[in-house]
Amino acid sequence: MVHGGCGRGCLQGHRAEEIRLVNRSPERAQALAREFGTPIEAVAWKERHAALAGAAMLINTTSQGMAGQPALDLALDKLPVPALVSDIIYVPRETALLADARLRGNRTVNGLGMLLNQARPAFQAWFGVMPEVTAELRAMIEATI
Repeated sequence: MVHGGCGRGCLQGHRAEEIRLVNRSPERAQALAREFGTPIEAVAWKERHAALAGAAMLINTTSQGMAGQPALDLALDKLPVPALVSDIIYVPRETALLADARLRGNRTVNGLGMLLNQARPAFQAWFGVMPEVTAELRAMIEATI
């Protein structure tokens, strides 16, 4: 289940059998589902809680939960405990969504890794060097946010 948008091929390239895309705007969810095609299915915002049933992964790609924004309104009751919960937000490092998921036993991932890895091609374009994302680099960035 993906909340928000998802870049071309992100989960499709990993042969996901089903991707449930939920967006607060039904028109936007349907447009994204049409644009990316199968296996993406647009799910109505009001059905977001039930859509978690049987999911292997939940990815929040909205700004909800970011510092200064309201928390993502999503009940995790139907999400299987083995499911991975990812939030693209990195400030705060643990959003309410990630905290709730961790407390119920789900594995969680915040958005810092995505931020660092997306920065690599930009750094290369500007400076001609492709940096490596190391534990040391991650620790330095974590110390500043």
